[in-house]
Amino acid sequence: MPQLIVVTRNGEERAITGEAGLSVMEVIRDAGIDEILALCGGCCSCATCHVHVDPEFAAKLPKMSPDEDDLLDSTSDRDQYSRLSCQIPFTDALDGLKVRVAAED
Repeated sequence: MPQLIVVTRNGEERAITGEAGLSVMEVIRDAGIDEILALCGGCCSCATCHVHVDPEFAAKLPKMSPDEDDLLDSTSDRDQYSRLSCQIPFTDALDGLKVRVAAED
């Protein structure tokens, strides 16, 4: 199973193993990292699963949808590597993906 590296808001780095086919948000949530609220459950209707993707992996991700882009515009911590973790399918090709949990809005 592929590995995901999550940097929490306090800077703790945690390597977790996730099941390919889940979203990055589901992998983080299933690992018990509670900084990802995911209030909408992954429906792309909130921005409570906002993460910053390591630049090394940014080009490997699917293109951002207009809905995701609009939701990220509502956050105060958006940058060029911002994504909603519910919109990133976790695959074997993303083994070693590193994300940092965004600041809480």
